[in-house]
Amino acid sequence: MLKKVLLRCLVVLMTTGLVVHAASSEHLPIPRFASLRSAQVNLRRGPGTQYPLDWIYVRAGLPIMIISEFETWRKIKDIEGVEGWVHQSMLSGRRTVMIPPASKDVSLRASSDHQSAVVAVLEPGAQGAILSCKGAWCKLQFESYKGWLKRDQFWGVKDHEEIK
Repeated sequence: MLKKVLLRCLVVLMTTGLVVHAASSEHLPIPRFASLRSAQVNLRRGPGTQYPLDWIYVRAGLPIMIISEFETWRKIKDIEGVEGWVHQSMLSGRRTVMIPPASKDVSLRASSDHQSAVVAVLEPGAQGAILSCKGAWCKLQFESYKGWLKRDQFWGVKDHEEIK
């Protein structure tokens, strides 16, 4: 009898948790940026494991844009415009950025001014974390280097998005 009661409570808790989680994602804006949680993430043609794999990402923290949702699946777009579906458990809300692969080296600045000292020179494909964004500039961290870049020098934030 006690086992049945405990089992019922567990089922209720699990169901409630899933409902709360599903409801909370409904209020997040589309499109929005996120990042890959794991160093191996499968990109599928549709929202489910029955759909074929198109790509396997092998870089944790890669910035992606969520462009659609279906149950626990998220349609994403990467910096190169590749689109497909991944399970929500493979995504993180941690905000990251990337210097576009087709761009030139960019200078990470000590302050939000083109004339400020260069903290580091970033190569195309460099991946970093967002510390804050306001106006045309964002404060970012690439490994141990912290500094400022203009929004048009990297991928991973929306125009006019403010991040504190």
